[in-house]
Parts: sequence; structure tokens; C-alpha cells
Amino acid sequence: MPYGDGGSGAVRGVGAMPFGDGWSGAVRGRLGASPYGLRRSHGTDPAGRGVLVDVRQGSDGQTVIHFRAAGVTLLLAHLLLVGWLTLRPLDVPWITAANFEPLASIRADLALGPVEATRRIGGALLLLAPLGVLLPMAGGRIFVSPWVSLLRTVAAGALISLAIELGQTGVPGQVVDIDSVLLNTTGVVLAHLLVVPVCRARLRRRGVPGVRDLPRYRQETRLRDEAPGGPTPTITRVGIAP
Repeated sequence: MPYGDGGSGAVRGVGAMPFGDGWSGAVRGRLGASPYGLRRSHGTDPAGRGVLVDVRQGSDGQTVIHFRAAGVTLLLAHLLLVGWLTLRPLDVPWITAANFEPLASIRADLALGPVEATRRIGGALLLLAPLGVLLPMAGGRIFVSPWVSLLRTVAAGALISLAIELGQTGVPGQVVDIDSVLLNTTGVVLAHLLVVPVCRARLRRRGVPGVRDLPRYRQETRLRDEAPGGPTPTITRVGIAP
């Protein structure tokens, strides 16, 4: 059944869908795979225009599901490791006071010398840095604005770091430090900027079959929804022999 007009006609292929011109008729296409669990068929309408004909669940959808499942699994494993490192009680003879002044701890670490400063500051940067990659991986989005993706990832990383610092208030031996939130969030930003845009561009360009056709499918779908219905096709009468 075509969409966008009241016409009818014989359509070959399941779920044949014209985009924006209201035609109806036989459609011939060849199937291809889409990485979002869609199966597409490209054919032509009676006027010779190319259309996307068939959309259904395909085998590549399972690949995307497995990819996202791997991202979620790695994300949970990393969070468990971070929780064990930051929220376990420590038996120490003394602890420093909580720091709520931004950059105070960083200046104190720098005063200890380059080696110790690198160890402390680098450790804080690396603690949540994998979230910059694992969060987008768990989301499984390829076509998304890089700024929106960065904003979401950084916000999630900052909230997780803040939750860790709040949790440390009741843990013996752990010290609340606002600079830890700043360094953790900076690590998330750096990891995201260094890895995610490159990987997404590679997937869009060559890594996944058919991924470049998805924006065209979405645009055609939008145009089909917005365009007025075309002329209703007519069916030639066929005489019936006596």
C-alpha cells in the first residue's frame, strides 16, 4: 500500500513506500543492508525517480545491538572498578582536609615536583577518561551532532564524578576534593575529542555498509510527510471478452 495519496496499485516488495510524490505501481529494487537494523531496497517509480522501497529488520541490526551491548558491559565494568578505587574505606594514619577551592589541590600537587604532580594529576585525568568513549559507544549513535554528543558525554561524566565525591563524604580515609571533579571531567572531554569523532567519521565513510544512505532515507521520509499528495493514479480499463 503506498503512502501519501489515495491511489492503489500492484507493488512488489514488502512495505513499498514512495517518498513525496504519491505514485503507485510496480517497483523493482535490490536489497541492501543498513547498520541500524533496517533493510532497504532501491528502485524507481514510473517517472524514473529513485526511491527507497523496503525497510525492515536485517541481520546488521544484530551487529548494532551487539556493539551497544559491548559498550554497556564495558561501561558497567569500568564504573565498578572506579567505585572500588574511590569508595572503598582506607586505613590511613591521617587525612587532609576536604578541598572546596578550585585549583588549590592542583597547585599543591605541582609544588611537589614534576614526578609526583604527573602521577597525581595524571591519575585524576585518567580515572574517568574511558567514559568519554564508552558512553557514546553504549548509546550506539553514529549520526549525531558532535557538539551534542560532547555535551551529553561531558555532563554525564561530571555528574558521575560529583556523585563519587559526594559518596566519599561517608567513607573513612577518602577526601572530598573539588579539583578531582575538574580533572575527571577534563579527562572525559579529552578522551571524547580524541577518539569519538574519528571513529564515527570512519564508520560513516567506510566502516559500515550502507550507513551513508541513512540520512537520505530520513530526508526522504521527512519530505514525504511534508509534501502534499500527488495526483491519484488511474488504472486503464481492460475490456472483458464475452
